[in-house]
Amino acid sequence: MSKKIPVSFLITLGFMLFALFFGAGNLIFPVMLGQSAGTNIWSANAGFIVTGVGLPLLGIIAVGISGKSDVQSLASRVHPIFGIIFTVALYLAIGPLFAIPRVGTVSFEIGFKPFIPEDYTVMGLLIYTIIFFGLTVFLSLKSSKIVDIVGKLLTPVLLLIIAILIITAFYNPLGQFQSPTEHYMNHAFFKGFQEGYLTMDALAAFVFGIIVINAVKEKGASSKREILMAVTKAGVIAAAILGAIYASLSFIGASSVGRLGLLDNGGAVLSSVSKYYFGSYGSVLLSLIVSGACLTTSIGLITSCGSYFSKLMPSISYKTFVIIFSVFSAVLANYGLTELIAISVPVLVTIYPLTICLIALTFLHPFFKGEKVVYQGSMSFTLFVALFDGLNAAGIAIAPINDLFTKILPLYEVGLGWIVPALVGGICGYIFGVLRKKKLFPSIIHLNKNPKQ
Repeated sequence: MSKKIPVSFLITLGFMLFALFFGAGNLIFPVMLGQSAGTNIWSANAGFIVTGVGLPLLGIIAVGISGKSDVQSLASRVHPIFGIIFTVALYLAIGPLFAIPRVGTVSFEIGFKPFIPEDYTVMGLLIYTIIFFGLTVFLSLKSSKIVDIVGKLLTPVLLLIIAILIITAFYNPLGQFQSPTEHYMNHAFFKGFQEGYLTMDALAAFVFGIIVINAVKEKGASSKREILMAVTKAGVIAAAILGAIYASLSFIGASSVGRLGLLDNGGAVLSSVSKYYFGSYGSVLLSLIVSGACLTTSIGLITSCGSYFSKLMPSISYKTFVIIFSVFSAVLANYGLTELIAISVPVLVTIYPLTICLIALTFLHPFFKGEKVVYQGSMSFTLFVALFDGLNAAGIAIAPINDLFTKILPLYEVGLGWIVPALVGGICGYIFGVLRKKKLFPSIIHLNKNPKQ
C-alpha cells in the first residue's frame, strides 16, 4: 500500500537533486558566460538556462513518465543494441572519462591552488585528488544514505555559502555591464544554449532521475502517478535553485569586466570576485563553495556509474566499480582542466542532441503509441547531423558537408541544425508505421514487381 510522501522529504530530495547537479561546470561556466556576454547577458543566460535547467528538469520528468527503472530500458525503445551503446556512452561521459575527473581538477584549481606555491602545484594536485576521491569512495559506499548525506547535510551548507557571495555581489555590484565579445555579439541566446551543454546536466538527468525514483519508492510510493508527482516536485525545487544561482553568477560575471577585465576562465573570475569582496577570506569562502559543490556531484556520479556497471557486469561488484572509477578519475584529473574540457566538447556536441531527442520522444511516446520506427527515424537523422557537429567541434571540418548543411538546414551555423532532421525523421517514421499497419507497403511492392497490374 502506498504511503503519502512527506513534504519535508520532497524538499530534502529537491535539495539533494540540486547538489548532485551543481558541480564544477555549474560554477565556472555561468560566470564566464556573463563576462563574455556583457550587455547581452540576459539573452545568453536565457539560452544557458534552457539547456542547463530546463532540459535536466524535463529529463527527470521524462524518466518518471517512462516508468522505466533505468536509462538503458528507456534508450532501448530505439533498439536494444542502441540502448546499451547509448547508456554506456552516457555513463562514461558523465563519469570517469569527463565529468568526474573535471570536478576533482576544478575543485583543486579554484579552491586550493591559490594557497600552494607554484613549484608545488603538480604534487599538490596529486595529493589533493587522492584525498578528494578517497573521500568520494568512502561516501559512495554508503549509497543507501545518499539522501541524508547530501540533501540534509551538504546542500544547506553549500547554499548558505553561495548565498553570502551572491547577496554581497547584488548589494554592492562591481560595475556596469560592458560590450559583449565577438561570440556573443549576435545570436547570444543560441551561444548560451550551447554553453549549457558543458554542464552535462541533461545527460546526468537520466542518471539522477533513477536515484530520485528509487528514493521515492523506498519512502512508500508505488503507483506510477505518485512516483511521477514526487519526482516532478523534487525536480522543480532543484531547477528553481539552479536557475536562480545561474542568473546570479552570470550577473556577477557581467558586472565584473569593468573592474577585473576579461579573464581566462570562470574559476579566475570567481577567485578575483571573492578576493575583491572578502580579501584573504574570499579564497577560503570560494574554496568551501567549490569543494562542497564538486564533492556532492562526485558522490552522485560515482554512485550512479558503479550501480549501472555492476548490473551490466554482475561478476564485478558495486564496491569494485566505485574504487576503479575513482582511481581512474583521479589519474585523469591530474592531466589538467583545459585538456579535459577540450576533449569533452566534441563528445558532448554529438551526444547532447541525441539526449534532447530522446527526452522529446519520451513525452510524445503516447501520441505515436511507442512505435519503434518513430524513435529510430528521429534518432538516426539526429545522429547523422550531430556527428558532423562533433567533428566541427574537434576541429575536423568537412567543408562540402558544412556548406551543404548551412544551405539546407536552419540553425546549422549555431549548432542546432539537427532539429529539423529530428522532426523529419520522426514524421517519416510515423508515416511508415501507419502505412505498415494498414499493410500498404506489401501492396506497393507487389505492384512494382508487376507493372501490368
